[in-house]
Amino acid sequence: MVTVGHHYPKQGRVILHIDMNAFYCSVHEAVEPELYKGKPIAVAGSVELRKGIIVTSSYTARGMGIKTGMQVRQALKICPDLILIRPDFELYRDFSRRFMQIAYSYSPMVESMSIDECFVDITGSKQFGTPMDIANSIQNRIMKELKLPCSIGVAPNKLLAKMGSDMKKPNGISVLRIRDVPYVLWDKPCNYLYGIGKKTADKLEKLGILTLGQLASADELLLTKQFGVLGAHLKRSANGIDPSLVNPEQEQSKSIGHTTTLPRDYTDRIEIHRVFLNLADQVARRLRKQELMALTIQITIRDPDMRTITRSVTLPTATEHMDDIYKTACELYDHQWDDGKPVRLLGITLQNLTMKEETFIQLDLFDYEKQPRREHLNKIMDGLRDKFGESAILTAGMMSDDPSAFIRNHKARGTSLQMDHLKKNPLHKEEEK
Repeated sequence: MVTVGHHYPKQGRVILHIDMNAFYCSVHEAVEPELYKGKPIAVAGSVELRKGIIVTSSYTARGMGIKTGMQVRQALKICPDLILIRPDFELYRDFSRRFMQIAYSYSPMVESMSIDECFVDITGSKQFGTPMDIANSIQNRIMKELKLPCSIGVAPNKLLAKMGSDMKKPNGISVLRIRDVPYVLWDKPCNYLYGIGKKTADKLEKLGILTLGQLASADELLLTKQFGVLGAHLKRSANGIDPSLVNPEQEQSKSIGHTTTLPRDYTDRIEIHRVFLNLADQVARRLRKQELMALTIQITIRDPDMRTITRSVTLPTATEHMDDIYKTACELYDHQWDDGKPVRLLGITLQNLTMKEETFIQLDLFDYEKQPRREHLNKIMDGLRDKFGESAILTAGMMSDDPSAFIRNHKARGTSLQMDHLKKNPLHKEEEK
């Protein structure tokens, strides 16, 4: 555990990441301790439990070799005494709301990341004590009032707070400062960093970048050549730098998002990119209608078993253009999701929004005429859609031979969910603890 002083820094933010440990199973243990406390239990995501997979398991079961994603049949061979529980999402949402309310009592700056985790900006919460006082108080209250364990990371930004909450489980508190990054993270493999998946780590390894320390000192031009806009983001992250802000739920205007539940499981990369193209077009249009620019682009991916991940990147300059959003979303997907792995829900959310008239736009020195042309084209397309409807102009890449796969065809596949609806039902991410 990394330690920290007992005073707030003179400058900068103080962020907590609260991560509920083995949340689904812990809730069942809290509600019926006489049945489940201290026993090997698992929540399985199928009506026919023996044909399903393990959604999550208790720490007792994990100690016996049970893992998330394992087939139930295999899990029962490893642990014949494993107790299988059907998921109760209403119960989980109720406990989620209750632990979020505890967080809200220390700061209004709470960003729900999923049903079982949130960020809390406590920079302005000095009246409750030091950062460690607040972290301890929140952890103790969640245990006393809800009978649930949680891990908390304390850091100057969201990335390090998230990394800190993963350092000591269950029921730990870890502090991770930027000056600690070289000693704590740089000797770790690249996929140890939140946001770097196996595919990205494999590509980095081919470049001779095996550790986070090597990534932190890597040539940015080389990374940009290999990973596009993600290259600079990877280098910043390896140095512990994350400019993204805690985005409170009540400030919906600070994010614009659109998700779609697909009509069937998608595995083909081309089909998935087509969905992202439609989503990028829709969120970009909503962005321009509000005369906003976006600096951060986040994608949401959910598989058929409700396991969900979110990944985001902050661009070097703000954008309002569909092609920027689409390219970044596809890069995030390609670096984070294995080819052939089924997908059932996709989403794009634009964050760190600013008014267009107040936003500095960095023009390309070698293509300074590009920006005005893009803006002029956007105005023409937006005008035609305002007059003739959203489907008046579509690019060829948005269309599919399968009419049910066209995500604008709401009659065929149901209306796409909005991000604010998801936040009211915050099952964003199946826990990966």
